[in-house]
Amino acid sequence: MTIIFHRNFEKQILKLRIGGCRRLQERLKIFLRNPFDIILNNHPLKGKYADYRSINIGGDLRAVYKRIDENECIFTEIGTHGELYS
Repeated sequence: MTIIFHRNFEKQILKLRIGGCRRLQERLKIFLRNPFDIILNNHPLKGKYADYRSINIGGDLRAVYKRIDENECIFTEIGTHGELYS
């Protein structure tokens, strides 16, 4: 699978603490092996995020993505639950 990072996602990564960046790298490795690994808690979203999915990065940190096709997805946002869904 190919992962693309949206420009906004890349900007939000720069605001993460070092621990958040490390956890993101670890979770993306897991995502590449198995997007539905139980650790990721991969789930569909509703409302303004309909057609998007979310994975847990760690603690309260979430990453939002959308499948483009079977072999490609784009990560659009990363932040805490409150930052993303309020």
